Amino acid sequence: MKTIALSLACILLGIMASAQKNLSLQQCIQMAVERNINVEQTRMDLEKSGYKVSETRSALLPKVNINGNFTDYIKKSKTLMPGAIFGRPGESFIVEMGTQYNTNASINITQVLYSQSALAALKIAKQMESISKLSVDKASEDLAIEVSKLYFLTLTSARQKNLIDDNIARVKRLSDIIQLLVENGMGRETDFERISVSLENLYTQQSNTEAIQEQQLNMIKYILEIPLAETIILTDSAEMSLLLQTPELLTDFSKHIDIQMLEAQKDMNRLNEGLIKASYQPTVSFVGQYGLTGYRDDFRNYFRSNSENNWFSSSFIGLSLSIPIFDGFEKRSKSRQARLDYRKTAMTLENKKEHFSVSYQNAMNNYQNHKNNVARQKKNISLAEKVYQETALKYREGLATMSDVLQDELGLSNAQAAYLSALYHFKEAELDIISLNGEIRQFFTLI
Repeated sequence: MKTIALSLACILLGIMASAQKNLSLQQCIQMAVERNINVEQTRMDLEKSGYKVSETRSALLPKVNINGNFTDYIKKSKTLMPGAIFGRPGESFIVEMGTQYNTNASINITQVLYSQSALAALKIAKQMESISKLSVDKASEDLAIEVSKLYFLTLTSARQKNLIDDNIARVKRLSDIIQLLVENGMGRETDFERISVSLENLYTQQSNTEAIQEQQLNMIKYILEIPLAETIILTDSAEMSLLLQTPELLTDFSKHIDIQMLEAQKDMNRLNEGLIKASYQPTVSFVGQYGLTGYRDDFRNYFRSNSENNWFSSSFIGLSLSIPIFDGFEKRSKSRQARLDYRKTAMTLENKKEHFSVSYQNAMNNYQNHKNNVARQKKNISLAEKVYQETALKYREGLATMSDVLQDELGLSNAQAAYLSALYHFKEAELDIISLNGEIRQFFTLI
């Protein structure tokens, strides 16, 4: 029986282990990048831009068309002919024109030989593909930051729950002692009621924290497309360092995705202006055609070729030249608009760089400030715990009141809350820095 019970226990543990998923921060980010709908849609836009390049390139490739038509003149047209043609001047004759069945078939070939507009359009399409690639990177980086903040927020909630559990256990021990003193006539009922109120408040905090943590875990499951019924465990620590090294003052933000996108957009504006200028250039194309024409009055032998049913062929090759002369100043207006777009993007780019410089400096200040706060608040928790333990001991010895105990218990709770707040703000400062310097990409691989 013991062997059977042990086997069943092992099986149960195996099922529970398979039903839960251990996730590090990097795993969460990678899963989000692979599965998130917004990132997937930007990938579709990237794929679409690749097809757009192919579409634009087609303007430089040969165009081959086959044309054909068949006409049945149920009632043929008639015209008035002068009699002089038939040797009877002064008279007119009504003549029926053509045959009842007419057929034409031709194959046309066109090949652009010189077109600056087509070449410029191809460059723009390729630049659009590059911008779409950057859009995928930006969507992935934004998602990585969002997931990281949620991940650490959930870890902070878990740490808060652990601290509340410790507080409950500590206050519960004191409550049991006070209850025993009251039962032996050595303590006051009021003190027991006060400690009971404090204990109930801790139970309420515990319940609220558990609910918040559950909501945060559900949000992570939603982002990662994990079934809500599945259990996930966050394996990283809230104190883990995100920065590879101590941050230093940064002046070059060329790795930041926003800067790269603005640089690409500026190049796009320049290419647009080039496209408009290219439209002033002439276009030269090669053209060619081969065709067959048939005329029939009898449909029965329509496709038989004989002396009466001939197919007449025709063909030509040539060059087509198109030279733009005057368009009512349309291209001039478009060129000026493109030039203004370029200047606007250049101004936005410079302003963005200055903004990042200020943001990075503030992020470094916040990083150092919150790092110091975390260290101070960690020491403060140890000091508050020591003070609480000493006051609780004095209370049991009759040297302190219950008000002193509850006040020190509140001080300990405040110190713990301040530590958790400083810890999360420290993580936010780290994320701000790695977002600005481009190191957020170390947490995921694009697919």
